[in-house]
Amino acid sequence: MNGRGTAAREAFVLPLIFLTVALLGGFRILPGDAGAMRFVPPPLIGLVLAVILMGAMVRARLLVPDALVGAPRSGLASVSGGLVILTLLAATAQVLSGLSPEAGLTRLAYYFVLVVLVWNTLAAAPDRPRLLHSLFVILGAALVFKHVILAALFDAEGGMVKRMVLAVLEGVSTGSVETERLHEATGYVAFGNVLLYLLGLALLPTATPTVAMVMARPVDEELEPARPSMP
Repeated sequence: MNGRGTAAREAFVLPLIFLTVALLGGFRILPGDAGAMRFVPPPLIGLVLAVILMGAMVRARLLVPDALVGAPRSGLASVSGGLVILTLLAATAQVLSGLSPEAGLTRLAYYFVLVVLVWNTLAAAPDRPRLLHSLFVILGAALVFKHVILAALFDAEGGMVKRMVLAVLEGVSTGSVETERLHEATGYVAFGNVLLYLLGLALLPTATPTVAMVMARPVDEELEPARPSMP
């Protein structure tokens, strides 16, 4: 990608993607005919997990701070790079918090499992492709758990998914499992938000641009002028 394309990506595309993810991550549509909506900011544990996960990104070279801010870059370029990092932090916190159950023991269990998974990812020190794959699996599993399994479990009308879940949980009381019901459109928004977040991660610059250095080395033996042969 040329210089103009890279500058446009860092100044406009990436901040816009991560800012959109941060806004949609706190977006909730409540059930009912009125279609009430609200915005939920991330909790403190969500911010802590976002910082740990960004540390794993730096270790895996998925996030390269030197490619966004640093001495080789101009002041304006460093500002745009810093904006990318800040919006990435907000997007990471919101996408993790947006996939958590709204209340009850399931919310506590979600954050406990997520802490273990994120910490294990940081300790494993994966490379860039493996970290992207791990995030795809973690976020996809959280999405299915909240917007498919829990949504079906607390669906008053029921359905095939609810019957399957109840069959798996046969003999287990679900009275202690509490969560807030949301409109089904919230699940579609969360699905698109996860895909947009992963797209933004894939578009992050991979490395600091390097300049080829050519060093001149002296010739070991200088060419000498031809000498006339002796008779």
